Amino acid sequence: MEPTNQQPFELTPFELTKEYLEKIQTAINQQENELIIAEMGELYPADITNILYELEGEEAHYLVRLLDKKLGAEIITNLDADDRKKFLKNFTAMEIAEYVDVLDSDDAVDILNEQPKDISEDIIGLLKDREQARFVNDLMHYDEDSAGGLMQKELIKINIKQSITECIEEIRRQAEDVENVSSVYVVDDESILLGRVSLKKIILAKRGARVADIYDENIVSVKTTAKGEEVADVMQKYDLEAVPVVNIQGRLLGRITIDDVVDFITESAQEDVQAMTGISEDVEEDDSVWRLVRSRLPWLIVGMFGSFLAAKLIASLGNIIQITATVSAFIPLIGSTGGNVGIQSSSLIVQSLADKSGIDIPLSERLWKVLKVALLNAVLAGVVAFFGSLAVDGADVDLSLTVSLSLFSVVLLASFMGTLTPLALNRFNINPAIASGPFITTTNDLLGYGVYLLIVYLLM
Repeated sequence: MEPTNQQPFELTPFELTKEYLEKIQTAINQQENELIIAEMGELYPADITNILYELEGEEAHYLVRLLDKKLGAEIITNLDADDRKKFLKNFTAMEIAEYVDVLDSDDAVDILNEQPKDISEDIIGLLKDREQARFVNDLMHYDEDSAGGLMQKELIKINIKQSITECIEEIRRQAEDVENVSSVYVVDDESILLGRVSLKKIILAKRGARVADIYDENIVSVKTTAKGEEVADVMQKYDLEAVPVVNIQGRLLGRITIDDVVDFITESAQEDVQAMTGISEDVEEDDSVWRLVRSRLPWLIVGMFGSFLAAKLIASLGNIIQITATVSAFIPLIGSTGGNVGIQSSSLIVQSLADKSGIDIPLSERLWKVLKVALLNAVLAGVVAFFGSLAVDGADVDLSLTVSLSLFSVVLLASFMGTLTPLALNRFNINPAIASGPFITTTNDLLGYGVYLLIVYLLM
């Protein structure tokens, strides 16, 4: 038979339109179940999740309950944590348990941790899969941002004493509960992790061979207490799709897959960006007005307080040096330049602190490099300020020299503030990203205005 010429399948991204959404809502309201199931069967779980965001609570509940349990579970896990928590309020503990039963243990724990304690306990008690219940109970003891909190219990492990034939049978038995199988972990009788063996080696192994003959002793693992950032660094450094998790005795407890690490990195990056911009809570654009206000207000008040202090400083020194209009015209230049330099310096430090792949640079060496960069920037900024200020009406050479010297000093101070502040916060286990927002800007405004006015007082 001649092979038929078939065109390759092309994936067309799903676009949620107003018309399609109205069609699904109408089908839900009229309980046209066959139509709903047929329409959802044409979509990926992520596309169905996007539809849920646009439906009312009862409509979304009705839609998900029509679908296969595994599909419904995947759709629910795709929801953002806050949205999922609101969404599951429309479900009973029994209904949630049906989805938790078919989820990977790490995803199941994420859902349970979002529920009130009494409800999460009820859900665990209602699980039909008692092994899943045991997995979930084990994982809930770990901090959610640690390796123990990120790991899933589902994996394939074989005993080093087994033959290849026994190994294959064991893989077939265990693989039913494991989605992605790229390698198999090798343990001893006490479940101590000894190494790994790839599926390729198992398939190509000679008849009569044993696991001990083909496994690889060189294996990277992380302890349950390792921070999420450390896990991400390890997986990036060694280009791993999954990393085994062991306890302090080296006993294999679970594994962390790349998708969980990507989720963790994304959430951490969002938190850092919000901290750097002065947002104190994990919020999104569609959150309530009050929550958005509450997340931004603290740092706004800090910034306003800093501005009041700066105004007080200017007013106090102004009475002494009798600030002219031309002198005051350069105050915004001093403030904005100092703030920009501080944010640039702190951002580089925060980035270097987040990158654990290289050798940690000693503080003295770091400060010496900062000094050289700051000196060069300060000299160049001072020269530009001198000639630029001459172009301002009413400015003379004396005032231009004052502005130039002030900007030189401010750039130096702002560079050191931007460097030392995140280092100090990191030393006390405080997220250094918060130093890159209003804190640095406000502090540098005070320093910049004080230095400028002091130099005006001394030289003019």
